[in-house]
Amino acid sequence: MRTRTLATLVGTVAALALPFTAPAHAADAPVLTTGGTDGTPVAVGDVLTAPLAAGTTATLYSSATGTSGVSCASSQFTATVTDNPAAPGTATESLGAHTFDSTGCTSNVFGVLGVSGITVDNLPYTTTVASDGTVTVTPASGSTIQTTVRLRTLLGSITCVYQAPSLTGTASNADNSITFTNQQFTKSSGSSLCFANGFFTAKYAPVTDGGALVYVN
Repeated sequence: MRTRTLATLVGTVAALALPFTAPAHAADAPVLTTGGTDGTPVAVGDVLTAPLAAGTTATLYSSATGTSGVSCASSQFTATVTDNPAAPGTATESLGAHTFDSTGCTSNVFGVLGVSGITVDNLPYTTTVASDGTVTVTPASGSTIQTTVRLRTLLGSITCVYQAPSLTGTASNADNSITFTNQQFTKSSGSSLCFANGFFTAKYAPVTDGGALVYVN
C-alpha cells in the first residue's frame, strides 16, 4: 500500500510540473513549420513574407519614449529560408527585401513637410529565428544595417542615413508575428534636421510561406 501511495505521489508531482516545460515536438519537427506547430516543415529555399500587422504602423522616433519622427502605414519584408534544423534550434533566413511605401509615411518633425522615401540599404541581411522566439537581424561581415530616409523640408529635400549593428525582435505563434520594439539606430549622415537617433518599432504579421501561416517550434 505504501509503495502504491509513493508512486501515486510521484506521478502527481510530475503531472503538475508538465505545464512549466517546453511543449513536446516530434523528433523530426523543425524550427519553422506551417499549418501549426509540428506541422509541415518549411523547406530551405522557401520565401517568407509579412506585411505590417493590420491597424499598426512602423515608426522611427527620435527617442525610445517620444512620438516625434517618421511613421509608415505600409511596410513588408521578404526572406528566403537557408536553414531549418530540428527543434529546439535556430533557423536561418536571408532577408532580401524590406520595403516601406512612402505614400503612407508621415513626419511630425518640426520643419519637415513630408516623406519622399525610405530605403533599407546593404541587403541582404542574415536573420535567425530561435525556438524561444528570439529573432536577430545582422548585416554581412564588415557591413551595417542601414536605412536612408528622404524628407521634404522647408529648406528643401534632405537625406538622413541611420545605421545599427543589429536588430532584435520577437516571434509569436499567437498571431504569427514578428515584433521589433525601440531598436536603436544612430545617424551616420544628414542635416541638422535629421534627429541624432532613430528608434524603430514595428509589428509584422502574419508571416506566411506561400500563403500558409508560419509557426516557430
